[in-house]
Amino acid sequence: MPNWNDVQKELQEYNIKAVKALDLVRRKYLTQLHKHTGRNIIAYYSGFLSKPNIVQSSINDEDKNGFMSAIHRLDKTKGLDLVLHTPGGNLAATESIVDYLRRIFRKDIRAIVPQIAMSAGTMMACSCKEIVMATHSCLGPIDPQLRDVPAEGVIQEFRRACREIKKDPSKIPLWQSIIGQYRPTFLSQCENAIQWSKEFVENQLKSVMFDGKPNSAKRAKKAVKELSDYSGNKAHDRHIHIDECRKIGLNVLSLEKDDRFQDLVLTVHHCYMHVFQNALAYKIIENHLGIALVKNVVPKRK
Repeated sequence: MPNWNDVQKELQEYNIKAVKALDLVRRKYLTQLHKHTGRNIIAYYSGFLSKPNIVQSSINDEDKNGFMSAIHRLDKTKGLDLVLHTPGGNLAATESIVDYLRRIFRKDIRAIVPQIAMSAGTMMACSCKEIVMATHSCLGPIDPQLRDVPAEGVIQEFRRACREIKKDPSKIPLWQSIIGQYRPTFLSQCENAIQWSKEFVENQLKSVMFDGKPNSAKRAKKAVKELSDYSGNKAHDRHIHIDECRKIGLNVLSLEKDDRFQDLVLTVHHCYMHVFQNALAYKIIENHLGIALVKNVVPKRK
C-alpha cells in the first residue's frame, strides 16, 4: 500500500484540478478500507496540526450535521469504524455526538486512531467497544479545560491558597491578586466540569467497552482515575501511547497485527494530511460512500 510519498506521487499523476485529485484519491482508499473490514467507515478529521488556532477545528455542535449526513444511507447492521484525528473540544457536543452514534449503531462502534485523539477525542474513543492504535498513536488526558485553563489546576491552586493563607495570613495580598482573576461561579464551574467529564467516561466504559466483563465498574473507575489525573499527567497535551493505554485497562487492539488493515488505515490517514496541507479544508467528516461535510478556511480578501 502507498506511503506518504506514494500518495503524493499519485496525486501529482492526476491531470485535473488539485482539490478534485485530493478527493478522488482519499475516497478511493476509504472505499478500499470499507471493503477490507466489511464495516461502515466514518472518518472524523481535524486539520489542527497543519492549521492551528482555528477554534472550529475542535469538536463542536456543528459536527452533528456532518455525522447526520455521513450516517444517512449507511447499512446500520454493519457496525461502525470511527477513524479519529482530533485535538478534542466541547464536552457537551462530544456527549451529544456519542449519544447519537450509540442510538444508531448501539454498541457496535470501534474507534481507530491513526495518530492523535486527544481530550474529548479520547472520550469518544472510550465510548467505543474497542480502540485500534498503532505504536505511534496516542490518546490524551480527559481533565477538562475552561477558558484554556485546566479545571483541576484551578481547584488545586485555590486549595493551596487556602492552606498557605491559613498558615501565613501575610500571603493574602499575593493570593488575592491571583484568585481575584476568577470570575464569579468559576470555581463551581470547574468542579462541575471535572465531575461531568469523569462520570461521562466512566459510564461509557461500564456500558460499552467493559460491558459483561468482571469488575466492569471497578475497571472503569480505575481507567478514569488515570486518564483524569491532572497531577500525574502533568499537562493536558500529554501523549498516552498504546502500552500505557493498555496498562490503564482500555481495550486496545494493535493496528500492526493486520498488515493489510494497517496499510489501508495509514494510507487513508496520509490522504487526509495531504488535504489539510494542500487545500483550504480544516475539518472533514466523511463516510466510505464519499458523502462528506468539509469545512474550509475563508481566504482573506486582498
